[in-house]
Amino acid sequence: MKPIKTLIFIFSVMLLLVTGWYFFPAEGVSVGGFVLRFPSYADDSTGNAKEEVDVDAVMDEVKKSFEMTCSETMYDSLRFFRDYLTENPNRIYLPGDDYTFFDTLFAQFEQAQDEGKIYRVLHYGDSQIEMDRISSVLRQKLQELFGGSGPNMIPAIQNVATISVSQRASGLRRYIVYGDSTTRRASHNRYGVMSQFGQVSGEGFVSFVQTSHSQAFDFAKQISSVSVLLGRNSEGFTASLRCDTLVMEPKVLAANDSVSLITWTLPVSVKRGTISFKGNAEIYALLLDGEAGVALDNVALRGCSGTIFTRINETTLRQSFELLDTRLIILQFGGNRMPGIAGSKSIASYMKELEKQIDYMKSVAPEATFLFIGPADMGKSYNGKMGTWKGLPELNDSLREMALRNDVAYWDMFHVMGGESSMVQWVKHSPPLAGPDYVHFTFRGAQEIGSDLAKSLTTYYDFYRLRQRVPNQAVIDFVNRDKSQDSITMLYRTVPQYKPWRRGL
Repeated sequence: MKPIKTLIFIFSVMLLLVTGWYFFPAEGVSVGGFVLRFPSYADDSTGNAKEEVDVDAVMDEVKKSFEMTCSETMYDSLRFFRDYLTENPNRIYLPGDDYTFFDTLFAQFEQAQDEGKIYRVLHYGDSQIEMDRISSVLRQKLQELFGGSGPNMIPAIQNVATISVSQRASGLRRYIVYGDSTTRRASHNRYGVMSQFGQVSGEGFVSFVQTSHSQAFDFAKQISSVSVLLGRNSEGFTASLRCDTLVMEPKVLAANDSVSLITWTLPVSVKRGTISFKGNAEIYALLLDGEAGVALDNVALRGCSGTIFTRINETTLRQSFELLDTRLIILQFGGNRMPGIAGSKSIASYMKELEKQIDYMKSVAPEATFLFIGPADMGKSYNGKMGTWKGLPELNDSLREMALRNDVAYWDMFHVMGGESSMVQWVKHSPPLAGPDYVHFTFRGAQEIGSDLAKSLTTYYDFYRLRQRVPNQAVIDFVNRDKSQDSITMLYRTVPQYKPWRRGL
């Protein structure tokens, strides 16, 4: 072939490629059930390609946003909290921007040890919190502040191992309120606070062993109180406990159709134990706790989108929450609904479903404060490039609006991660902070998220403690004052009993 013909051929191929790049639809062309794709001008010119998120920079900014850079005076402290309440994107958003939203909760947590009580936090979520990820970090922080220990509430039969306790069971049959066609359902709806129960008919046992997992926290290893939450027990139902070398006195119950809570208080912390049952009963949960303080219970519901609670018996839930002294309920859902989101209408429908669940949970747990945690970023391949699921930002915004509208606080995990396309970079991070499915965190990533959640919540606690030293009207005036009016002189006028304050004192 002559050189001129070779040159013409090359230019012809280049012209075809450029033409294809300019005119080929970004969504591809469907041919015989297959979608043909080609790099296109439309794809490049619409701004679909997001700037890569610098994960380390994002995490550093999140950490800095919780730090009081100048805390020598009450003025500086109030200014920090005022800015945090109104501007920090990593804060927990509060209904009506009411900074007293958690006050009653914090007061109860502070009183727990003096009252000799254990106030509970129930953390419901999807597979993102399986294995006690995220929950364990928040539990450790709350127990450091308010007392308490142990891995806390666990189901009678645990089908997914956790980092905080090892357990096994025999002689019990597990029933769960949701799942596929292979899931065993009960003939009733008394599933209890963990959305499942273990039926014992005759004899059975559940044993537990102190965790040896490298990711476990120290407080989770300290167990000095063991309880059983059960219902519908037969006459003479007996529960016996053996821990290490201790043999505790058996609990023998009269026949009861309601929910009961039986507890053994141990003289020392134990490493292992076995609870044996004789008779018939529905075992809703076991509680492996410590002394008075706060307990945080991890309830991981794989595949759940948070719309199952109305399927659980109202009386069973109400009695359980009352017996457990439940004071905070965290709902962490949204990711599992994302694949079924087709647009704004389906998002609106999901919001209505969630509102029903929240109304129901508030009716059965009237003393609880509620916090909703939105979904993490989720990655999906579009035209060969990984990016955020379409519709996820809108879903996240809708969840926040729905929660606040229903007097539920909201934590925006999506933006704490870095927003759109952040999951891609969490996966690429060294070491990885998320797995290759572009959905779930690794242990390291879950610890980052759990730490951020704990800092966001405890920053409100810091503000609560500061406000115990400052006249309420002075705080209101300062928080509502325009920044241009800030002055130390103004603070001295409104806070006559001024004293320096440092965060953490």
